[in-house]
Amino acid sequence: MPTLIRFIVFLLVVSGLVFGSMVALSIFVEPTEKEVTVRVPTRVLTGG
Repeated sequence: MPTLIRFIVFLLVVSGLVFGSMVALSIFVEPTEKEVTVRVPTRVLTGG
């Protein structure tokens, strides 16, 4: 039983670190905006 509790605590710590890093990334990293152009082949538009 202590091994199970240790495993659960380990999973909680790892998930807390992952969640904390996600929060830190969303707060401190600002995305840059840029214009995107995608060329679509004519055969895709005509269904051929």
